[in-house]
Amino acid sequence: MRVNTRTVGRDVGRILQAISLMLVVSMGIATVNQEYYTVPAFGISALVVAGIGTLLSRANRDADQPEKLDAMVTAASAWGVTGLLGGLPFLLIAWTIALDPYPAWANTPQMNETTAIFLQPLESVFESMSGFTGTGLTMAAVEEDLPRSLHWWRSFTEWIGGVGVIVLTVAILARPGSGSFTLYESEARSEKIHPSIISTVQEIWKIYLGLTLGAVVLFLAVGMPLWDAINHGMTGIATGGFSVHADSIGHYNSPLIEYAVVPVMLAGSIAFPVHYLIFKGELHNFYSDLQTRWVFIWFAIGSLVLTAILYGNGQYETLEETFRIALFQFVSATSNAGFGTATVGTGTGQVWSAGATLLLCLGMLTGAAAGSTVSGIKIVRVITLIKGTGWQIKNVFLPDSAVRYLQIGDRRLSEEQVQREYTEATVVFILWLVFLCLGIAVFLYALSPAYPLEYIIFDVMSAQSNVGLDSGITGPEMPAITKAMLVLNMWVGRLEIIPVAVILGAIFDRLNLYQR
Repeated sequence: MRVNTRTVGRDVGRILQAISLMLVVSMGIATVNQEYYTVPAFGISALVVAGIGTLLSRANRDADQPEKLDAMVTAASAWGVTGLLGGLPFLLIAWTIALDPYPAWANTPQMNETTAIFLQPLESVFESMSGFTGTGLTMAAVEEDLPRSLHWWRSFTEWIGGVGVIVLTVAILARPGSGSFTLYESEARSEKIHPSIISTVQEIWKIYLGLTLGAVVLFLAVGMPLWDAINHGMTGIATGGFSVHADSIGHYNSPLIEYAVVPVMLAGSIAFPVHYLIFKGELHNFYSDLQTRWVFIWFAIGSLVLTAILYGNGQYETLEETFRIALFQFVSATSNAGFGTATVGTGTGQVWSAGATLLLCLGMLTGAAAGSTVSGIKIVRVITLIKGTGWQIKNVFLPDSAVRYLQIGDRRLSEEQVQREYTEATVVFILWLVFLCLGIAVFLYALSPAYPLEYIIFDVMSAQSNVGLDSGITGPEMPAITKAMLVLNMWVGRLEIIPVAVILGAIFDRLNLYQR
């Protein structure tokens, strides 16, 4: 079955039209902050993105509704194109500052080393892809030196990316009967809050906005400045991790703020349908829902084990400080939020031990609940792999005539259902490891052997799980090949592998490579 490229072109065009509205909104934010010199950059970016989107959608307006294969290629293409074009504001604002073509009233600042990084297209694309995929790895050496309009754009891309560019498009442009559910599923989502997919998406946005406002109010209450609270509220609930400070949440040196960020990251780790039920008063879902229950259990176990490792290493002065850092870092890694309060490594210099570092890697690998803003393998797939493997082993000792079921939470799966879900989880896991190993191999090739292997694994894992924590390796001084590799890892991780495999297969099919 071949991909319908006209359908893909039309739907990618619609998605780009929705993304262009983000750039228009950002023009208003730049104006409010009196950074008038950035307004033309956002305006030009909006015109380019909207122009490409309109051209694609109009040229293919009569295309068929998407089948599942088409939708997966659309998802993969849209995330790639969005990450690419989303780098335009970084690039154009940096060049605006460098050229300084506007009069004094435009408030153009002097160029600094951090903003100058984005004069290069690769760095701009890296930052954009990191934002839209909700990763949070950055090329900005000192975030405080960036214009506020770029603070906003980074946070805005993560906030939109938290629920997905296709979910945004369905909410703005889609109509019933337009193949919306097929597109919705292509973004690794299947949960429905209402029978109508349009109503489901609208409900998701209501919940998401409510959680974001709640996070901002909480941060203000514990003493975070307004601008910081707005940005961290957006990136926290999106489990993205971009910060307005180079030291992330550690900048405040406030245990109260650190403890306050933990429930925000936790909220981003819970599936939207569960949030919906909890908001309706059905609080038992905190423990009755399989994924939510295991999110709490896994976060608790991981935090305690990490506390024990760090305390045993004598890493920090008191047990409370050790526990606070372990809790924050493990929740940040496993929720894929990527906020930091401690230094894991300095690149070539080792700070945390291999055991502590690899435990965070395990948290990044698993992620949290499917249907949330989190990436990684997802808790439900981990449970399916573990229980499914045990079920397969037990089957060896049962007669062929035996009727076999597998209980996962409140679901009783037939043999056919088990095989389908176990196979899907296994394929995702294997392909996920393949791309992870590819990234590690590129890093080992490009970087000197002075970097500890666990730190290389950590940074590649962080990119592919869309986390944003780093061990001191990721930064503007990296070779171009490793930056490009991390862009690929971030893209692959956000799509959860399968759409990537589908689009590669479609390309090979178009080029007739299977027949050679």
